[in-house]
Amino acid sequence: MGNDLSQAQARINALLDDNSFVELQSLVTSRNTDFNLDAKKEPSDGVIIGHGLVDGTLVFVFSQNADVLGGTIGEMHAKKILSVYDMALKVGAPVIGFIDCGGVRLQESFDALEALGSVIERAADVKGVIPQLICVAGNCGGGLSVLPALADFTFMVDGAKLFINSPDTISGNSSDKCDTSSAAFQFEEAGTVDMHGSLAEVVSSMRQVISMIPNDIVEASDDLNRAAEGLESKLTDAAAVATELADNRQFVELKAGFAKEMVTGLIKLDGVTIGVVGNREVDGEAVLSAAGCEKAADFVDLCDMYEIPVLSITNVAAFKSCTCQEKRLPRALSQMTQRFVDASVPKINLITKQGYGTPYVLMNSKSLGADLVYAFDSTSVGAMEASKAAKILADNGTDAAAIEKDYAELQDSALTAAAHGHIDRIVSMADARKYIIAGFEMFF
Repeated sequence: MGNDLSQAQARINALLDDNSFVELQSLVTSRNTDFNLDAKKEPSDGVIIGHGLVDGTLVFVFSQNADVLGGTIGEMHAKKILSVYDMALKVGAPVIGFIDCGGVRLQESFDALEALGSVIERAADVKGVIPQLICVAGNCGGGLSVLPALADFTFMVDGAKLFINSPDTISGNSSDKCDTSSAAFQFEEAGTVDMHGSLAEVVSSMRQVISMIPNDIVEASDDLNRAAEGLESKLTDAAAVATELADNRQFVELKAGFAKEMVTGLIKLDGVTIGVVGNREVDGEAVLSAAGCEKAADFVDLCDMYEIPVLSITNVAAFKSCTCQEKRLPRALSQMTQRFVDASVPKINLITKQGYGTPYVLMNSKSLGADLVYAFDSTSVGAMEASKAAKILADNGTDAAAIEKDYAELQDSALTAAAHGHIDRIVSMADARKYIIAGFEMFF
């Protein structure tokens, strides 16, 4: 190993349980001697690898060491990372990587390029087989930025840089104007990063996510029959609903800064990991957007790959309306729809405040393949809001108010939808947790 006090080692120590890390291949060095590289050789070749525990869960780790050859990727550096994937694959354990890299090692030229390609290929090949968590802790640029994008969960330390092209090389831009490489940009605008913060905050988030990764079903520490409290005030935000339903009220939201109108994250229900995807009202609007649908599609695909049941929490009334949405929304809707339809995991839909028109249908409705659909007796469900329907149905001289009243009673109600078989059960808000757990338990 190189410097015992290096940031690369410190990151590993911060993540893993105390004294659980076992370093492997610490004496590996570069084989290349071009451009006097042999005079710069240090054990570890710029990356520390090994295995350890996170709350008792076995994980395999690599951490690039910028103190050694800038953390650049060369032949032996890449082989060490590949060995991490190989070992993790054999035992079905997660791979965790800390990226802090100066790019490909120029002294090794094509060998370094092919080495980077081999790492990217391996990450793509095992996607959906073993969980991958990548933390951008320093520099991550150019082609290497594919690696965090391939990961199942991506984290970023504030002050780190993630980019294809650096901000200052983008025409008409500079890092002072818009730092496209920053954690904030990648979290809020690009949607690449699930969580960001200080190293301590990021490591805490990583440990939270690892605790949610399915392994054996563990005994729940929360009461199966605990009443959900205060849902009446939380119906507009799927994250708030999921938190109240979850064991110990613990909801790990992913990509919270991106496409805020769509919520994605993980909870446990009676000890079983469940993926949550749902709607959040933003500025009073309950809409489906292109970015939100893409976010949902990726998340449902992740759940299906790792056999995580899906709970959709629906509160939607319209499609977002603007020129940009007309360009992107149809394709994004098709992606989300395809993921819901293709997912072979158990799927339950809880309609909270409202579900109107085609947006409701595309949010994991019965017709799209939801195994169970629940709603509250106050939930509004229909082809259109009663007030809008009345304007269309009312002829000249017809009492629009009377039509609105009749439409609300006959066609704008969860009770009517249940009578027609589109909703399986009307549940009280207090009992929602109990019935959702019972619904998922049918499939185990």
